[in-house]
Amino acid sequence: MSSSLVESPRTFGDMMRMPVRFYKTIGEDIYAHRSTNELTSLLLKIYLYAGFINFNLLVCGELVFFYKSIQDFETVRLAIAVAPCIGFSLVADFKQLTMVVYKKTLIQLLDELEEMHPKTLLAQKAYKMADFERTMKRVISIFTFLCLAYTTTFTLYPVVKATVKYNFLGYETFDRNFGFLIWFPYDATSRNWVYWITYWDIAHGAYLAGIAFLCADLLLVVVITQLCMHFSYISGRLEAHPCDPDQDEENLSFLCSMIKYHDKCLTLCEHVNKMYSFSLLLNFLMASMQICFIAFQVTESTIEVILIYCIFLMTSMVQVFLVCYYGDALIAASERVGDAAYNQNWFQCSKRYCIMLKLMIMRSQKPAMIRPPTFPPISLVTYMKVISMSFQFFALLKTTYYRD
Repeated sequence: MSSSLVESPRTFGDMMRMPVRFYKTIGEDIYAHRSTNELTSLLLKIYLYAGFINFNLLVCGELVFFYKSIQDFETVRLAIAVAPCIGFSLVADFKQLTMVVYKKTLIQLLDELEEMHPKTLLAQKAYKMADFERTMKRVISIFTFLCLAYTTTFTLYPVVKATVKYNFLGYETFDRNFGFLIWFPYDATSRNWVYWITYWDIAHGAYLAGIAFLCADLLLVVVITQLCMHFSYISGRLEAHPCDPDQDEENLSFLCSMIKYHDKCLTLCEHVNKMYSFSLLLNFLMASMQICFIAFQVTESTIEVILIYCIFLMTSMVQVFLVCYYGDALIAASERVGDAAYNQNWFQCSKRYCIMLKLMIMRSQKPAMIRPPTFPPISLVTYMKVISMSFQFFALLKTTYYRD
């Protein structure tokens, strides 16, 4: 058989490929500490910092636009239109800040997961890695498409519309509009060259925000997929262990290795919780308001605006569901360890073995989870809470708007 047809084992780098590659397009190199090319690392860092300085200047422009719009009731709807974009931008900013603040924790987490990753095909089959990876890839593909579709639609729609009207419908002027509502300290549409420089500046800012927002979640998906795979493997090994009463030393040795393995996975979960808890709290609060403002836009706008904001709405709802789904999967996978331990034929084993197994079961009753401050642990219940908050904000906004 040809060597090219022989299946090769999947590396941890293969699973990390999407977030790593997308991050590099904005200058963020997760594995910069491994780079041997100092010049490339320096250039990427300059590109990243310059991009975020530009992006935050645009966010300031959105905030000024929002402030000016709420001063007059006639322009309040413009403030409502720009509010979801501000929320998205702030969450993207905070996610990137989290990556910077917890860079050492992130590097340690990824290095340890890479070390634990099954290296051979036989081991990967035992871990059922193909099943976990298949689900992960589908989720990543859908979310990546939606997130980039949102930023691309908002960025390109005004130019595409103006081009069609000018070149094909016989309009005499090219409408110089932007996809985002931003205040500028200069007239951004007065001259053609000023307009196009400003336009591509906004386009880059939108892309950077989309990637920063997207990749933090892709990273979370990859990490939790790995942790769920390890918890599942521990559960399978525990349940399949024969517990031969005549092999007490082997039983104890096996259980000790499983306890250490389990403890390491729980420690890595704490790293994930440390990194993501505050950013996800802000994410959920902003998502509640984003969904509310987007829903208002959808119910009160023209067809073309509705179509654009529907993509935004889907992105926001899918993103929250994605995080909650994987948070729920992490809780379920870690709880199954205790069930698997109890399902052993432990009653045949020595007292020492039973005591150790009991402690493992007790520890697994406090499952691994991500715990945002003041929020319940992230699970599908959290998703329902976010949607409920969004509806409450939406009802309040509608009532206030029409009463005034």
